[in-house]
Amino acid sequence: MEQSNITVPIHGNYHGYYNKRQANRDLRLSLLPKDIFLDKRVLDIGCNEGLVSCEVAQSWGARETIGVDIDDFLIRAAWRRRRSLWSRQQPTQPVADERSSELSKGQNNDLEARSPYDYFPEAFEHIFGPLPITSVQDDSPSRHRFPHNVSFRTSDWLKDGTVEDRHGYDVILAFSITKWIHLNNGDDGIKTFFSKIFTTLRPGGVFILEPQEWTSYAKTKRMNPILKEKGKNLQLRPDDFSLILKEIGFVDEESLGESGEGGFRRPIVLYRKSSGCSNRAPVRGFPSPSIAKNSPGV
Repeated sequence: MEQSNITVPIHGNYHGYYNKRQANRDLRLSLLPKDIFLDKRVLDIGCNEGLVSCEVAQSWGARETIGVDIDDFLIRAAWRRRRSLWSRQQPTQPVADERSSELSKGQNNDLEARSPYDYFPEAFEHIFGPLPITSVQDDSPSRHRFPHNVSFRTSDWLKDGTVEDRHGYDVILAFSITKWIHLNNGDDGIKTFFSKIFTTLRPGGVFILEPQEWTSYAKTKRMNPILKEKGKNLQLRPDDFSLILKEIGFVDEESLGESGEGGFRRPIVLYRKSSGCSNRAPVRGFPSPSIAKNSPGV
């Protein structure tokens, strides 16, 4: 069995993270406008095992979705999730043979009740193995349909970015990662992170943020002496993020509600970049970072 080299998740790179959340669908997405990803180019920063990235690509009509995480173990798990979801998805065309016709008699009601994304039982993959994913040409219409419209990269996005960044994104997701970026990189680091998001978004693009509360920082700092030491110097608080984002140039802020239970119950906030805005962040006091070279993917 594949093992991770990282024992303490100092970047929030928890293994088995979705064992603590809704397993098949991420309820945070249910708070978003229904057409927010439709035909859009999406970046999911800190994608973990790729549940959100895959759901956006499979169920929300995204044209292209890139999931990025600092932990290569999780990225490999994300690629496996992609293949697993593809194996369980409803076929686009029915198999027209005599045997399948007989098997379907008396089962139509059951089949129709199933989600097209959970069409086959999970046991099928364990029994028969995952379905192969055939390659497609870049100009094929299938290129922008699941599973071909989602891919994953191992990268410290704040420092290295990915090669796909050069084309820009319509939507960028940052679910439950600001605390980790803040603790590892300090006040200047979180500012640079927000600035880089602004410059990487296309004009009119949307940034969706799920910040962690300041009270949760104390427990996290106890995980590692480096985080504890860096945490002593933090002056900014999550309540300051809204002002920072507006200073960077985001024009609209919309609270979409809260999702999750217990310590996972956090606000989801949408910020929009003006459609007539340039890609340069106008904030003084820290530079607008350029998009760096991509680190190797998987």
